Amino acid sequence: MLGIGEHTMHDMSAKPAERRLLRAGLDLEKDLVEDAPRRRGLDLASSWAVIGIFFIMAMGVVYLMAPILIPLCLAVVTGLIFGVAAEKLNEFGIPPLPTALLLAGAFGTGLFLVAGVLADPITQLASNAPDLVRGAYDRITPIFSRLGWLSIRPETFQSGQMSMDKVLENTGSILSIVSASLTPALLQGMIFFAALVLFLSARLKLRQMIIMGFPRRSQRLTTIRIMNAIDSALGYYFATAALVYCGLGVVTTLITWGGGLAMPALWGLFAFISSFVPFLGVTLMTIALATAGLLTHETIMMGLLPALAFFVVHLAMENLVMPAVMGKRMEVNAFIIFTAIIFWTWMWGAAGAMLALPLTIIGMTIADELRPAKRKAKRTLPG
Repeated sequence: MLGIGEHTMHDMSAKPAERRLLRAGLDLEKDLVEDAPRRRGLDLASSWAVIGIFFIMAMGVVYLMAPILIPLCLAVVTGLIFGVAAEKLNEFGIPPLPTALLLAGAFGTGLFLVAGVLADPITQLASNAPDLVRGAYDRITPIFSRLGWLSIRPETFQSGQMSMDKVLENTGSILSIVSASLTPALLQGMIFFAALVLFLSARLKLRQMIIMGFPRRSQRLTTIRIMNAIDSALGYYFATAALVYCGLGVVTTLITWGGGLAMPALWGLFAFISSFVPFLGVTLMTIALATAGLLTHETIMMGLLPALAFFVVHLAMENLVMPAVMGKRMEVNAFIIFTAIIFWTWMWGAAGAMLALPLTIIGMTIADELRPAKRKAKRTLPG
């Protein structure tokens, strides 16, 4: 009893000393914080200038490395979209490498079938390009000449360094330039499929490596939550969008068939593909339908009717069907998407336009998962 009492008295006598040490430590930390130099004026401006210079140089590197980064980014985004399907196949007992080969092979087969369907019409379009350009010129110029406020006359297309005659004369050279660019495209396609197979086969190991790269448990849980959210967001969006845009393609096929346009199934395929590029896709598709309608019909109203019908249907699907199916789960600011499309189109061309939406979804998902409200929530394992 005496020993226990002495031990208790010793602890009680030690507590004031510990309190004094803690107070001294807190006072020392407070003094250090108060004595820390504060960045003001030019120091703060120089720090932001360094960040701005680094960002500009990084964008320059991204622009210069486009031939390599485009297929790699496409492979990573495609692999993330196929992530849910890969997990399901792995649950059925299929190893990662056969799963990767199966998914990449299915995707490549789909692209090959689409290319086969488009090959013959595009070949005919290329061979008849001079006649089509001349026909469009002869049909559209009188329509514009009726609108006096536009000040567009036949002489407008015959002046300057690139007149209509020059375009017709150089159609063959333009096509040769396009065909010469096929070799880099084939090389990038090989890089894409190789990267896609490797990414899908090593996806779980890459996730583990990234997760274990963080030292703290809370950071690892946040990383797991972000990765799961990205896989879920991309897979859910593109699966739903594919079904909705497939319906849009069927409706476009019926519209072009009823409007008397040639190859209605091809128009439906174009509508399906172009819908995955917001704003830009529907704009180009509407212009193409209007041009084809004006070349097919004698009257302006009948010529513009297929384009108008497609635009109304697309507008209804984007503003009624898609929000009803997806709800607020995938609600993304339209201005952010538009800015991303403009930026990535300027950086990487058509490939950048296709990558703009998935990259925006990834960025918005990461920002949503890192919100302070979610950081303050109880950290538990996802799922």
